[in-house]
Amino acid sequence: MRTETVGTLLAACGALLYGIEPVIINANSSSPLSFAMFSTMFASFMLWPVALAGPSAEEIRSHPEHMKSAFFVGFFGTALAYIAYSYGARMSTAINAALITRSEVLFSFLLSWVLLRERITARLIICSAAILAGLASVITQGRGIEPRVGDLLLLLVPLFWQSAHVIAKRMPYSAITIATLRNSYGFLMLLPVALLRGVDFSYLSIAEGAVIALGQVIWYASIKRINLSKATAIITPAPIVAIIAGLLLGQEFTIYHAFGFLLISVGTMGAVKVESELRTG
Repeated sequence: MRTETVGTLLAACGALLYGIEPVIINANSSSPLSFAMFSTMFASFMLWPVALAGPSAEEIRSHPEHMKSAFFVGFFGTALAYIAYSYGARMSTAINAALITRSEVLFSFLLSWVLLRERITARLIICSAAILAGLASVITQGRGIEPRVGDLLLLLVPLFWQSAHVIAKRMPYSAITIATLRNSYGFLMLLPVALLRGVDFSYLSIAEGAVIALGQVIWYASIKRINLSKATAIITPAPIVAIIAGLLLGQEFTIYHAFGFLLISVGTMGAVKVESELRTG
């Protein structure tokens, strides 16, 4: 199977897996920072035995200089992103949070084009715009968006995620090694912040840890094979998984759902067909 096909399938699997995450997070009643800290702790606990049984120990011994890069993946992608999201979501609305964090694809285009020299095609831009428009239709249900102060913090979250992804894509480590180090560093950085705010344990953090661990391994395996910009476009519709689950459980299906699902389906199918290329000029 072609590398492009494998990477695309992995990104699609990641979208389905990350679609479960909002259900777990919404069910959590503990402190968001404590929840993030315990989730990354459990994710690292789950990943280390697998990593040490595989190539990770040899990779780290062979390329110890990239441990610094792994630190920054944890710093941006986990610590700063979780802190910004925790405080931003409290000062904004659930709708704003859902939409603003999905703008990650826009940051991906910019950083991938500038730093990774990826070719961002007109087709990928149009498909991503369709996906974002579809998400807006499904999430807002035709209601207007009320700007909040927390939106500025929420806007930093996708920037932090993509900054971490750019660093990770350049590292020679395997997906399992990057995911393990990211969660380990992230946990250690979130721990003092959580302790200052008051530790509040939830058993749901174990489930979230499992989603994070598997999801990140799949994600890093994907962006090792295809362009970061394409992979980000494919995972952008992830929240739809949770929304479809809600509809199956009896929530009302509206015209906004129908219109949004149509745009998302067309946009995602179009993004999948885009080939990963680098800029020549």
